[in-house]
Amino acid sequence: MSFLAATATPTDDASGVLIGLLFITLLLVTLGYALGCWLWPFGACRKCHGSGKRRSPFGRAFGLCRRCGGDGRRLRIGRRVINALREVHSKADR
Repeated sequence: MSFLAATATPTDDASGVLIGLLFITLLLVTLGYALGCWLWPFGACRKCHGSGKRRSPFGRAFGLCRRCGGDGRRLRIGRRVINALREVHSKADR
């Protein structure tokens, strides 16, 4: 006579496989974004769409974009994080 124990885990481990697949996907996306921030640290300014210009309120004259300073490029958020971590690491070596 055998007794069956009541368990809270299912017999098929499909949920564990899905969680592992989700973790690997998240890791690959994060590493891909970090690599992109390392290779291409600048992105187009969202305010002027990379042109570096802004229109006057009446639409006739142009001026420099205030956010990017007329450059049309902004430092990506991921690159700011990389720079901050690099700065913390260099301060720790002192």
